[in-house]
Amino acid sequence: MLKGIDEISATKKRLKIEIPADVVESEIQKVLREIQKKAKIPGFRPGKAPISIIEKKFGKDAESEVLEKLVSKYYDSAVKEANLKPVLPPLAEDAIDIRRNEPLYFELIVETRPEIENLNYENIEIEEIPVEVKDEDVEEVIRRLSKERGTYEPTEEPAQSEDLVVIDYKTDAGKEATDYVYKLGAGPFPEDFSKAIEGKRKGESFSVTIDFPENSIADFAGKIVNFEITLKEIKRKKDVPYEELPGELGFDGMESLKNHIRQSLEISMKEQREQKQKLEILKKLLENYEFELPEGLIEMEMRRICDEYESMGIDIEIQMDKISERAKRNVKAYLLIQIIGEKEGITVSEDEIKQEVMNLARRYSITPQGIVQYYISRDGSLEAVRNSVFENKVFDVLMQKAKIVKKEEVSE
Repeated sequence: MLKGIDEISATKKRLKIEIPADVVESEIQKVLREIQKKAKIPGFRPGKAPISIIEKKFGKDAESEVLEKLVSKYYDSAVKEANLKPVLPPLAEDAIDIRRNEPLYFELIVETRPEIENLNYENIEIEEIPVEVKDEDVEEVIRRLSKERGTYEPTEEPAQSEDLVVIDYKTDAGKEATDYVYKLGAGPFPEDFSKAIEGKRKGESFSVTIDFPENSIADFAGKIVNFEITLKEIKRKKDVPYEELPGELGFDGMESLKNHIRQSLEISMKEQREQKQKLEILKKLLENYEFELPEGLIEMEMRRICDEYESMGIDIEIQMDKISERAKRNVKAYLLIQIIGEKEGITVSEDEIKQEVMNLARRYSITPQGIVQYYISRDGSLEAVRNSVFENKVFDVLMQKAKIVKKEEVSE
């Protein structure tokens, strides 16, 4: 039973718990009797060995099993009795041991969710963002599609940026290449290399000296290299003619293609608007409420961000201040969303998790099984998927309760 609570901080408590000696002993005897039924002791038939022998041989195992069971059970009961919301598993400051025929007393440190006073998330003002797809927006997509689906064709005109060229080259650095295909304006060579080829015609030979920077990804990094180049072929991308584009993309005609593009742009713009408005709501919630954050959650989030930065090759030592601030903001946002979701009675069903897995599979063009395997291998569960669905449902509620106003009317 709960004997007392020490308030270490607004988010950290010390629970003092005591389990009566008779409860502990009763549980130990129960476990020993279960062991007795299965134990194979020389000289005795299965299940017939005296309990005194079973206790001598398996007593410590029984105590360990009972300790784990009772500590967990009485901790859960104490948390409910104290009406606490733990955010991390509890920690014992000292070793917890059973002393036979004595009450089991132990103390656990638990980090809890903070209380947010006067939390109000109704009528948060967000900017009205009209969604209007203009004719020129549709035309821009058509131009891009025409260009993207174009093919490279040989040309006799001088080379220009973005052309594909086929060259032979020799260098004074001991490297040479035959039929080397290179896109002008692209890596890995410096821009000066492409500029030297631009304006040249098929069949021309020329030389150029290129200074490669130290951070170049080319083989010549940090060197000044003289190239002897022969331009053997020039290919230029030819856009798909507008009149052929609908057929290329599987549409009956240009009007059908334009309608599809317009609808897609509207959906995209609405999603962008919604995302911007959700971020505005979160920003105002973060600004309006100050409360103590659980240290353990901040440390966990900092470790996650550090891992993320290191995977990108970022020096975490010089970014530590930014990492700390980002971690605190993320934890604060997480707690606000959790508390609002609980107040609104939001839950996540297994069917909703399955649907989110299907959505992720379509988005990333992999199988649902692949999505499940990814999260299981990374986190050991689908808790991240559940949290994502929960967060989206909370923001849906916040959007419904928000007050949409024109830009000039938004309160700062």
